[in-house]
Amino acid sequence: MGLHYNNILVAVDGSTESEWAFKKAIAIAKRNDASITLVHVIDTRSFATVESYDRTIGERAETYAEEIMANYKKEAEVAGVVNVQTLIEYGSPKVIIPKEGVKKANADLIICGATGLNAVERFLIGSVSEHITRSADCDVLVVRTEKKD
Repeated sequence: MGLHYNNILVAVDGSTESEWAFKKAIAIAKRNDASITLVHVIDTRSFATVESYDRTIGERAETYAEEIMANYKKEAEVAGVVNVQTLIEYGSPKVIIPKEGVKKANADLIICGATGLNAVERFLIGSVSEHITRSADCDVLVVRTEKKD
């Protein structure tokens, strides 16, 4: 079997940490001749607080997701990753990424950033990366540092 990955799922949310995760994913994909699937989850729970669900929030979130995905995809292809897919999902990132994300990407490795939540938020909702680590059936790489090549 060997230490070889074929399909890497990278969770991106526009944060600095997910940027680092994305850069590491490119390096690992190239070493393994692996494909990359970028996943961005639009957290619909954050809209629930808006009394009458304001459509423009959802539309803005979608536009933003499509823009960052297009940029990441182009960057990965320019860097030499042959097969780059994108997934935009809706719901709770920590639930969707390790289950549906993995299934759709047929992933054998998830790469995500260590989410930059403050202590209070982490206590209340648990960090996304922690949750992915616990519930994924494949390997998970949580990126905490910028790539020093």
